[in-house]
Amino acid sequence: MLEYVKTILTKVSFDPKLFEKELRKAIKTLIADEVRELKNWCYAQFHDQHEKVLQRCFVMS
Repeated sequence: MLEYVKTILTKVSFDPKLFEKELRKAIKTLIADEVRELKNWCYAQFHDQHEKVLQRCFVMS
């Protein structure tokens, strides 16, 4: 499931609102270990592009 989420986030990364929606959905469906891995991956991949979205989404997780 984590690899699927990564694929989706990569494909919607052009749109900040859609990216945030999909990221929030992913955080709700993944288990805690996967969320931590997703967080690390997201910051590595999208930190420059979606820093504020990542901060909003991962503050709650």
